[in-house]
Amino acid sequence: MSFSSRAKNELCQITEQPFCCKKAELAALVQSGGTIHFGGKRKIALRVNTANAGIARRVYLLLKEVYDIQTEVMYRKNRRLRQGNNYFLVLANGRQVMDVLSDMGIIKGQAEANTWISYTIDAGLIKKRCCKRAYLRGAFLGGGSVSDPEKIYHLEIVTHSEIYADSLRSLIESFDMPAKVIERKGNFVIYLKDGEHVAKFLNVIGAHSALLDLENIRIYKDVRNNVNRIVNCETANLNKTINAAMRQIENIQYLKDRYGLSKLSPPLKAVAKLRLSNPDASLKELGEMLDPPIGKSGVNHRLRKLDQIADDIRSKSPHDTIVPKVEK
Repeated sequence: MSFSSRAKNELCQITEQPFCCKKAELAALVQSGGTIHFGGKRKIALRVNTANAGIARRVYLLLKEVYDIQTEVMYRKNRRLRQGNNYFLVLANGRQVMDVLSDMGIIKGQAEANTWISYTIDAGLIKKRCCKRAYLRGAFLGGGSVSDPEKIYHLEIVTHSEIYADSLRSLIESFDMPAKVIERKGNFVIYLKDGEHVAKFLNVIGAHSALLDLENIRIYKDVRNNVNRIVNCETANLNKTINAAMRQIENIQYLKDRYGLSKLSPPLKAVAKLRLSNPDASLKELGEMLDPPIGKSGVNHRLRKLDQIADDIRSKSPHDTIVPKVEK
C-alpha cells in the first residue's frame, strides 16, 4: 500500500467531529471528487467516483449523517494494470441533489431557472478553524495524493476548475503554507513541495500517523545527508592533505637527488628529512618531531620554502647548477 493510501485510510477512521465539520468535509469531497450530471427535463444527478473503498464508505456515511440520504453504491473491477475496483456513489433523486448542492453552496440561485454552479468555496462552510481543517481533509480525500517521502516531498490536490483551485490555495495559505497552482493536462493542481509544509498539511487534516512516519523519514534523511556531507568534507580534506604530502615528497626527493639536502639551511633540511621518513605524518605531527618543536604554521612555511626552491631550480636550464639563495 502506498504512503498516500495509508494516509487516506487513516483519515477515513476519524469519527468524532461536530456536525459543521462533517458538512464541510462532505462538501469538499463532493466538490473535489464529484461529478454533476444534467439530463433532459431538468434531471440532475450527483456521482462521486473513487478507487478507495474507505473513502466510498465515508461519503456514504457522511451523506446519511448530514442529510439523512442513502445513496446507491456500485463498483467496477478495473483490470487495467491490476488497479483494483472503482467505486461509484450515485444520488439520482433530482430534488435531493438540488437540496444537497444548494446547502453546500455548490449551486446558487433561488429559482431553478436561475441557478448556476459556484466554483468557489462557500464561506458558510469554513467559518470556524475546525471546519477549515475538515474541508481540507475532504479535498485531499476527494482529489489529493502525497508522494512517498523516501523519494520526494510532494503533496497535491487535482481539480477541474481554476477558480476552485485558487479558492483552495487561499484556504491552504490561511494555515501559513505557501501552496502553488499549475495547469496539467487540462486540470489545475494545487501542490506543496517542501517537506515541512507537507508535514504541516498532514497535521492540519488530522493524518497524525502519516505525519509521524514522514517526520521519521525526514530525520533519517537529514542525518544521512549530514553524515554524507561530513564524510565528503573529510574525504576532500584528506585528499588535499595527501596531494600536498606527495608534492612535498616529490620536490624534496628532487632536491636530494640533484643537489643534495646538505646545501639547504638546517631548519629546511630537518623538515625535509622528516617529511621523507614520515610521508603520512600531518603538519602538526612533523612539528612535534622537531627539536625544538614548532607549530603547524612553521612546518607549512618551511615546506613551502622547499617547494619554492624546487620550482626555482626547475625553471633554470638543465646545465645551471647554481642553488638559489635559501632563506632561513
